[in-house]
Amino acid sequence: MQNGASNGSSSEFFNLKELPHIIRALDKNQKVHENILNVIGNTPLVKLNKIPQQEGIQCQMYAKCEFLNPGGSVKDRIAFRMVQDAERQGILIPGKSVIIEPTSGNTGIGLALASAVKGYRCIIVLPEKMSDEKVNTLLALGSEIIRTPTEAPSDSPESNLGVALRLSKEIPNAVLLDQYNNPCNPLAHYDGTAEEILWSLDDDVDMAVIGAGTCGTISGIAHKIKERCPKCIIVGVDPYGSILAEPDELNESDVQMYEVEGIGYDFLPRTLDRKVIDMWIKTDDGSALQMSRRLIKEEGFLCGGSSGAVMYAATKAAKQLKAGQKCVVLMPDNIRNYMTKFISDQWLEARDFKPIPNNNELWWWNKPLLENVVPATVSIALNSSISDALTALRKSSSPVVTVLDNKGNLSGVFTADNTRKRLANISGSSAEALEKFVVKKIYKVDLANNPSLGAVSRLLDIAPYVVVVKTEPSQSVPKIVGAITSDDLLMLVSSDQPLKNANPICAKAQNGNVASTGKNGSISTPDSLQTNSGITV
Repeated sequence: MQNGASNGSSSEFFNLKELPHIIRALDKNQKVHENILNVIGNTPLVKLNKIPQQEGIQCQMYAKCEFLNPGGSVKDRIAFRMVQDAERQGILIPGKSVIIEPTSGNTGIGLALASAVKGYRCIIVLPEKMSDEKVNTLLALGSEIIRTPTEAPSDSPESNLGVALRLSKEIPNAVLLDQYNNPCNPLAHYDGTAEEILWSLDDDVDMAVIGAGTCGTISGIAHKIKERCPKCIIVGVDPYGSILAEPDELNESDVQMYEVEGIGYDFLPRTLDRKVIDMWIKTDDGSALQMSRRLIKEEGFLCGGSSGAVMYAATKAAKQLKAGQKCVVLMPDNIRNYMTKFISDQWLEARDFKPIPNNNELWWWNKPLLENVVPATVSIALNSSISDALTALRKSSSPVVTVLDNKGNLSGVFTADNTRKRLANISGSSAEALEKFVVKKIYKVDLANNPSLGAVSRLLDIAPYVVVVKTEPSQSVPKIVGAITSDDLLMLVSSDQPLKNANPICAKAQNGNVASTGKNGSISTPDSLQTNSGITV
């Protein structure tokens, strides 16, 4: 088996026993803490009840509630430990040094927390896929944010790792703590998290199920537990689309991007030691996010999506254990980061992780969206200028301009609101390439899938517009039909009662002209019910 290795010069895992240790007494709780950083760790181990019973699990299952750390995640531990160690070595100098870190958000929040308390300037570099809640938390803590393309591979100069490395060389007194290569990452869990688990269960653990991201958590915990409890089976959890698991055949997948944040990578960090991981389980977004919602609703754990992935894997792995044996499930972060993501039913529905509810009280809910009622959009090429895009937007009656690549595929949309935000808040320039202003995270429906007006309405609960396309059997590239807003849908359905034989409303129809409505402004649509949401994101 091969140890993890990133862009560092060594692939050897750290000798954790020989490193400096910080171990807290676990049988005494302080009455008063000096600051919030001293509250990090010593999280509770809580028995899981309903889900194990429903899944037919015989063993006892316990959740290590890392989402109860002050910053909301297990990453508080390594952030504080890396800062402590860098200060001890004289690498970080209060009042002078600038902390820079590439992260999926949680390590950044931990470092921002430490920086707020200790007075460091902090710059966090994170991919665009990460939630707005993480970004707003980082900003509230006083950190500076730089976003990078989610699709950029780890070895690209445009990735969060590449950008952070460049900034660390350009900014005076910058310190890149580098969680992917820093021994304090696994050491924080070797000294802390694992000790707490062993203390809680009197050194008797049969299985520990842990998510793999930077892999410091699973590697550090596994090393300590196996020293004291060799029988313990360590289970690594890795999403499809990531390459951390082994054997390599497990990683074979068509998944290019996954929604669950904080686990999985496209490279092997040095903080990964595969030798101490006994088995791997791969997870998919749907199973992980649905399990997260179950943990919230059935166990009362206000946890995040990666907790669902780990719990889902644990329900599979723990079936090999018998009554009386003990399985620990580490739950990495809390609900705060995902209020506009998987906590939202509409967000789940848009990704086919949850069925769209029926609303039989609304006559139009199950009617299909028709092409001739969708307001048209103007399309421009991705290599167009910002000036061209603004001109197209002024001439269009739609709030969006669709942007196509050189093969005619939809790259995203150009909107006045996003352009204003970039120019006002990110120091953007109209001289930049159009790609910098394109909104790529959009909701769209394909008319080929017969999306219902109800499905569109649910999307408009969480988005200002929905792009409409149509895939023809003879064409590989979907045709851009237009975009629909809440105003458009309201105009479409605002008749007193449906008249099945009336003409459809065609206001702002495909040709851009306003057509007359049928009798009483009602809509003529087939009576067939929705068979597929037709939604893509």
